[in-house]
Amino acid sequence: MKLVDIETFVVGNPPPHYGGRYFVFVKITTDGNVSGIGEAYCVPFEPHLVAKMCEDLFNRYMRGEDPHRIEHMWRRVYSAGFTQHPDLSVMGCMSALEMACWDIIGKEANQPVYNLLGGKVHERLRSYTYIYARPGDTVDVYQDPELSAVRAAEYVAQGFTAIKFDPAGPYTAFDGRQLSLHALDLSERFCEVLREAVGSKADLLFGTHGQMTAAGAIRLARRLEKYDPLWFEEPVPPDAPEEMAKVARGTTIPIAAGERLTTKYDFGRMLAAGSAAILQMNLGRVGGILEAKKIAGMAEVSHVQIAPHLYCGPVVGAANVQLATCSPNFLIQESIERWGGFHAEVLSKGIRWEEGYIIPPTEPGLGIELNEAVCRAHPYTGTALHLDMTGHPVV
Repeated sequence: MKLVDIETFVVGNPPPHYGGRYFVFVKITTDGNVSGIGEAYCVPFEPHLVAKMCEDLFNRYMRGEDPHRIEHMWRRVYSAGFTQHPDLSVMGCMSALEMACWDIIGKEANQPVYNLLGGKVHERLRSYTYIYARPGDTVDVYQDPELSAVRAAEYVAQGFTAIKFDPAGPYTAFDGRQLSLHALDLSERFCEVLREAVGSKADLLFGTHGQMTAAGAIRLARRLEKYDPLWFEEPVPPDAPEEMAKVARGTTIPIAAGERLTTKYDFGRMLAAGSAAILQMNLGRVGGILEAKKIAGMAEVSHVQIAPHLYCGPVVGAANVQLATCSPNFLIQESIERWGGFHAEVLSKGIRWEEGYIIPPTEPGLGIELNEAVCRAHPYTGTALHLDMTGHPVV
């Protein structure tokens, strides 16, 4: 069995754009006409170039190879161009190609991927969602605590037992910083009204994106501790795990982080520093399913849990499901609401969600199938990046 072909899809995600402006999917095929799909997350180049990068890596390092030789191909890609260092762009592309290999391997073995990585540990997977805006909102739900409380109660009524929100203000290319008193007050107000709205029915997940210095993060955390959030997410920029560890030591709120890290080497430094109690690897960036499984094992040694991150399309979501199902230290997984809307349309076989939990598939491979007709009918024609940071300091 050899890999012989690749096709890429840059798919525009229609309004309200939950999960980003677009999705970058890959489909690779063997000489036996078995195909696997994957997805790259947040590579910092325009998406059509990202698709070309995926094609280039495939042609250089994977065409003609047996898809089972994941370690061999991974090491060659990791070392591409005399590097051997964590690279978010290369690993974003490799993640997509690697999960597509696992999809093929599972289909050939007639097994879900989790059965090839230790077998099912969890019969169902707890999930959470962001509090998202709704078409027609006249105020900004991300900055209005009262509207967010109404929305949170709606999510809890659907079955969610955890909700995420991030009211601490813009994240910029010039962070970390000290938050303004207004941002501190607003963050505390959000926790207060959300806790009143959901009581003990749901955990609060306080999201930030590296806006603060360690001292600033501790200052905020001490305001929030009385509302008992399940986590305080990425309070300082991800390039300084030692600084994040200061926050972990300075608050009773568990620190969660990892969506902007890649490979076991980045996560190894975080674990060694004691930076986080919860690791949020994104399988479309971290280096793929096997790399994420290694990180989960490393974390297990330190009694650190995993909470796979998702702000992209459902193929990464399906890969997250495979990892979570076979990982003893799984805590919770991010969902885009209930996997409806375009996230369902872009798949011909989707992700099953019931009353706050994802049900692991029994079908082989990733357990989903891409609806290629829908992908082709929704091409993304822009040049924007998946996500962007504010390009000037907060005054």
